Amino acid sequence: MKENKFRKNAKVGLGSNVSWSVALKRDWQLYALLIIPFIIVFIFSYASYPGLRMAFMDFNPIRGFANSEWVGFDNFRKIFNDADFIRALRNSIVFNVLDLALGAFVPIALALMLNELRLKRFKRVSQTVLYLPHFLSWAVVGSIAYILFKPSTGLINIILMNTGIIEKGIPFLNEAGHWAVTYILIGVWQSMGWGTIIYLAAMTSISPELYEAAMIDGATRWQRIRHVTLPGIRGTIVTLLIMNLGRVMGSNLERLTAFGNSQVREYQYQLAVYIFEKGLGNAKFSEATAVGLFQSLVGLALVLLSDRFAKKLGEDGLL
Repeated sequence: MKENKFRKNAKVGLGSNVSWSVALKRDWQLYALLIIPFIIVFIFSYASYPGLRMAFMDFNPIRGFANSEWVGFDNFRKIFNDADFIRALRNSIVFNVLDLALGAFVPIALALMLNELRLKRFKRVSQTVLYLPHFLSWAVVGSIAYILFKPSTGLINIILMNTGIIEKGIPFLNEAGHWAVTYILIGVWQSMGWGTIIYLAAMTSISPELYEAAMIDGATRWQRIRHVTLPGIRGTIVTLLIMNLGRVMGSNLERLTAFGNSQVREYQYQLAVYIFEKGLGNAKFSEATAVGLFQSLVGLALVLLSDRFAKKLGEDGLL
């Protein structure tokens, strides 16, 4: 009797091919827990899709969708001939590419260094300290940055002047060139902990026997990193790069607002600021929607192309 019951349960095990009815009956609690996340994703990610037709209309909130004039691609022609859009597009691409380059390299380097540590307690503390900035909002980060980087009273400039490294305070956030470097470095600092944790998790899947074999063959620490660790996390590196390429056309309004001021407007003016000012500031909802749709389509194209390129190089890709 018990043996038959065991065989019956084994047939509906996790590794077997079962029907939907059996799976729902067995794990209905887990499927029920997924209902709320699915509803949230649907509302905030897909329910707004019908509103994208606004990009092809001369939309007026008073007239609504039904009575607004359909203008086709006129909104796209307007934005592509707008000097402000070209400037915002150029700034977004330059800063996002720099963010992508540094943001991809720094987490890998940190993960490799932490993976080589043998003091587990120090390793855990380091991971926590590196990961904490990820939970800070850009409003908080921006406020702290302005306090630390003030030209005359900021802590960083005071330390540099007191040690004799500089004679005059550096306008880290008040001059366009210095602002660009500071903006990128703070962004890398804020996000590097997240990538480091992901790469460390990927390194745990590498077999210790590979390291032992390399040590027996006389491989140095750098050679073990180069020939064992890096190939072991190559798939994770490719996946994260593909996902981040989709954000090359995007920009973070909260981050730009936190570090924005009139003195750095030249570089701070990116697509998120352009959409905000055009859409809400000037009530040009159709043009702002056209820019958002353009960003999404280019991001999707970059993801698909990079995924295909990764597969041609022998990687699994993302899709």
